Amino acid sequence: MNIFNDIMEQIQFVFSQGVLGIGLIDLAFIILASIFAIIVRSLFAKIVIKRIKVIIVKTGNNIDDALYDALIPPLKLVPIVLVFLFITLFTQIDSTLGIYLQKINNTLSTIFIFWLIHQSLIPLSSLFKSLEKVFSKGQVQWLTTSIKYLVVFLGIVAVLEVWGIKIGPVIAGLGLFGVAVALGAQDLFKNLISGIMILLEKRFEIGDIIDVTGHTEGTVEHIGFRSTVIRKFDSTPISIPNHIFAEVPVINLTDRKYRRINWTIGLEYSSTSKQLKDITALIRSYIEESPDFVVNENYSLMVRLDKFNDSSIDIIIYGFTNTNNWKEFLKIKESLAIKIKEIVEDNECSFAFPSRTIYTDKS
Repeated sequence: MNIFNDIMEQIQFVFSQGVLGIGLIDLAFIILASIFAIIVRSLFAKIVIKRIKVIIVKTGNNIDDALYDALIPPLKLVPIVLVFLFITLFTQIDSTLGIYLQKINNTLSTIFIFWLIHQSLIPLSSLFKSLEKVFSKGQVQWLTTSIKYLVVFLGIVAVLEVWGIKIGPVIAGLGLFGVAVALGAQDLFKNLISGIMILLEKRFEIGDIIDVTGHTEGTVEHIGFRSTVIRKFDSTPISIPNHIFAEVPVINLTDRKYRRINWTIGLEYSSTSKQLKDITALIRSYIEESPDFVVNENYSLMVRLDKFNDSSIDIIIYGFTNTNNWKEFLKIKESLAIKIKEIVEDNECSFAFPSRTIYTDKS
């Protein structure tokens, strides 16, 4: 009989103090409430959110459309927060169930607030584009990313505070752990510091075409905390660790003002001195008068007789086009090449090609 009574007392204890001081009946109540909250969430998403969407579409404003799309996930959490808030109001605050429900309710409310702030930064980050007049695109991108991480961190801290976990001792413990990690993650920190220096020095920005000596050449697509993504001209993306940019020369092709032409044309040895003078003068005159070229004290033009080569008399053409655009550069080079051909033909001269003359002894 005593054994039976002990078993009944144990069963009653499990029902009353089942899990973490919460009875099984109370635990079942929480589970049913959670299921009910999920059902209400689905109905809220189908009815209320869709109606809000209809109203926002009529405004014709792209910003509020983007804001709405970003806020849909946290808005779907509203029914769950309200359900647990409603349940908390009808539960004894001093009871174990009431304490846990209060913490759950506070946790959900905290998550909702910080999630709402985090998602709001997604469409509002377009407003930061005005800062690109002062900062580079990479710096603005890092700023928005850092703010998002900060919001997530503060949200985690707030949730831990709700459950009575002090963040101070946790950070102190992570500090000791961080020292050990830093010893084994030197490359990570080296890349991080190099990435910060790239942004501060503005050696290149997103969208620039750069040549990383010994590695690759292409368009900068993303400057991250650890690496920079460069898309090569064949559309292949390549990730380069940031510390590489501190160790090798980086040529920023986008930052140059003009493109250079450095040609050598060879004329036949049968060309007279007058023909050579006229051809060089006409080519020089054409480039000087053309708006496609830059000729000043900083960007010199040279059209000169260079040397007597094995099979030709060489004329060097050295100058700068008035553009950095590759397509425009090719167009200007084409026009110059055709004009040179016309000048040479008009002067009854011909281009030389590799040749060899053999003399035979008639004796």
